[in-house]
Amino acid sequence: MSQVEQAQVPDFLHGQRLDAVAARLFPAWSRGRLKTWIESGALIINGAPAEKARQPVAMGDVLDLTVDEQPLAGNDRPQAIPLEVVYEDNDIAVINKPPGLTVHPGAGQSDSTMQNALLHRFPKTELLPRAGLVHRLDKDTSGLLIVGLTLVAYTRLVADMAARDIRREYDALVNGAVTAGGTVDQPIGRDPRNRLKMAVVEDGRPAVTHYRVQERFANHTLLRVRLETGRTHQIRVHMAQILHPIVGDAVYGGRITRGRNIEETLRLALNGFPRQALHARNLQLEHPISGEEMEFSAEAPPDMLRLLDRLRAAP
Repeated sequence: MSQVEQAQVPDFLHGQRLDAVAARLFPAWSRGRLKTWIESGALIINGAPAEKARQPVAMGDVLDLTVDEQPLAGNDRPQAIPLEVVYEDNDIAVINKPPGLTVHPGAGQSDSTMQNALLHRFPKTELLPRAGLVHRLDKDTSGLLIVGLTLVAYTRLVADMAARDIRREYDALVNGAVTAGGTVDQPIGRDPRNRLKMAVVEDGRPAVTHYRVQERFANHTLLRVRLETGRTHQIRVHMAQILHPIVGDAVYGGRITRGRNIEETLRLALNGFPRQALHARNLQLEHPISGEEMEFSAEAPPDMLRLLDRLRAAP
């Protein structure tokens, strides 16, 4: 199955390489797949096949991309993994992901992921990149994810996410007493000392995180966090950067509880919390087909609610 997508080169992309421009104008597709299509003649510029991926383009050039949809293969197979579907229609679905579920297969896990679950629950997503997943959450972060169920819906949602038109808010339980809300505007990239981690680095990608206080405890704070950008581990890195790492986050310094006069059983509960206490609570978006404004919310999972109750009950 194939279809043609069309885009026109705007002025701010004038003179840039074709492959880079195509990645901006057709955000639903990876650079690798776009390069393959360019080399195979599937991308037409002003009526003629593109010559090479690195050729420059000009403002006003019209790009026609013939998208060859192929079913996913290999480890991307359907698996009957339970999913909590908060909403679904013909074009989109909203899923409440539990902690511990990896979003898509990778080097460390080849199957038993949300992507495998989506292929089982929504078979038509086999024709979409990553089974329609528009964004991701870390394995041990819980909460709401938006999924495109058709190519048109998926492409528009990916573009809306890139344009920051989808609003995402999280509950984050952090170490320390946060006195007031604020914004962290610090670029994020690979940690030069540990390639498995992200960090605030001078040459990183722009990253903006807004936060406000929801509830205060003696030595901890429950924050409501809003993402303006969506970098890998963004909230975890930014909270650690302001010296308020997320409770349970062993990677970014949140596993050890510090503070005076913490009851021993509470200290053990905090230190033993097995994941980062981070939950994607709220999604606001415009439906990619109908244009309807939509909002979805999901309560934090039981493990996080129990921990919050223990903090509230502490003397």
